Amino acid sequence: MRFIDEFRDSDLVLNIAEGIRKRSARNIVLMEVCGGHTMAVHKFGLHDFLPETVRLISGPGCPVCVSGTGFIDQAVRLAGIPGTVITTYGDLIRVPGSDSSLEQESAKGADVRIVYSVMDALEIARQNPDNMIVFLGIGFETTAPATAAGILKAKEEGISNFKVLCSHKLMPPVMTALIDDGVKIDGYIAPGHVSAITGSEMYRPIVEKYRLGVVISGFEPVDILQSVYMLVSAFEDYEPKLQIQYTRVVKPEGNKVAQELMHAVFEPGDDWWRGLGMIPASGMKIRPEFAAFDAEKYFHLGVPENHEPAGCICGEILKGLKIPKDCPLFATACTPAKPIGACMVSAEGSCAAFYKYRKTENDG
Repeated sequence: MRFIDEFRDSDLVLNIAEGIRKRSARNIVLMEVCGGHTMAVHKFGLHDFLPETVRLISGPGCPVCVSGTGFIDQAVRLAGIPGTVITTYGDLIRVPGSDSSLEQESAKGADVRIVYSVMDALEIARQNPDNMIVFLGIGFETTAPATAAGILKAKEEGISNFKVLCSHKLMPPVMTALIDDGVKIDGYIAPGHVSAITGSEMYRPIVEKYRLGVVISGFEPVDILQSVYMLVSAFEDYEPKLQIQYTRVVKPEGNKVAQELMHAVFEPGDDWWRGLGMIPASGMKIRPEFAAFDAEKYFHLGVPENHEPAGCICGEILKGLKIPKDCPLFATACTPAKPIGACMVSAEGSCAAFYKYRKTENDG
C-alpha cells in the first residue's frame, strides 16, 4: 500500500538503523511529543534498533493524558445537571476524575454520548433544542480548528443550546517548559499532525534559544528512524536544525485555512498540564466574542482544582523522567480494563502503549 509498505520496508529500516549506529558517537536524549509516535515506537519495537548512545523518551503528546483532573471534574459536574448532554471523544469517557468519571456518571443515568466530531455534537443540539449540549474540546492544534469551526457554525445558525468546555492546548509552550524545568532533552521528534496545521516555523524559537534540533516526523518505522538519524547527525555536527522529515504531509506554511479558524475563535491563555502544572499561554481560550458558547462561563464553573491519583506517577512519565514500569501501580492496580491514571486510558498514552507491547519489546 502506497505510503505504508515502503515506510515499513525491513531492509530500509535496517539500513537507517546502521546509519544511526555509525553516526552516533555522543550520548543523546530525544523526546517524541506525539502520542501517535509513542504508540509507533512501542508497536514496532524501535528502541531495539538504536545504539546505546541514543535514548528515546516519551513526552506530553497525548491530549487525554495531559488534561488535568480538574477538567474531568468539571465535565462530571456538568453531566449531573438535568437536561445536559455531554458529547465527547471516546478516550475521555474513562479518564478518572477526583471521585468519578464520565463512564461512571453514564452508568448512573447521565446523558453522555461519544461523538466522532464537533459537527456530530452540533447535530445533537439541533435535534434536541430543549437540552443543553456540551462538547468537550480537547487536543492540540490538530483538533482545535474543527472545534472552532463548530463554534462558528453554531453562531451562524443561532444554535444557543450548544456549548464547549475547552481544554485545547498549544504544543510549543510545553516543549519550552520541559527544558526550563530541567528535563534533559537534546532534540525533539515533533508531531506530524499538529505541524500539518501549524507549519514548522513555530518550533524555530526553540531551536534558536535552546540550541537543540527539532525534526517533524511521520508515523511509520522508516519515518521515525530517519528523524532520529537527522537529529543525531545535526547533534554530532554541533549544528541544531529545524527540519521536516514528514514532507509528504507537512509544509513550512502549514494549513492557512485551519490556522485562521483557530485564531478567529481562540486566544492563548494560561492552562494546566498534568505533571507540569500551570504553563503560561499554553492553552486555547474561547475569545470573549464567542463567550455565549463557552461552557465554563455559561455554567459558572470557576477555576478547577487539579491533583494526581494516589500512587500514580503519570506526571513524571509525561515529563520523560520515568517510564511506566517505574510506577508501582502499573499492570497491577492500573490496567487498561481498570485505569487509575490518564496515561493508561488513552490509546496514545505511554502506559497503554507500554502495557500493550511490553511482552515483545525491550522495555528498559
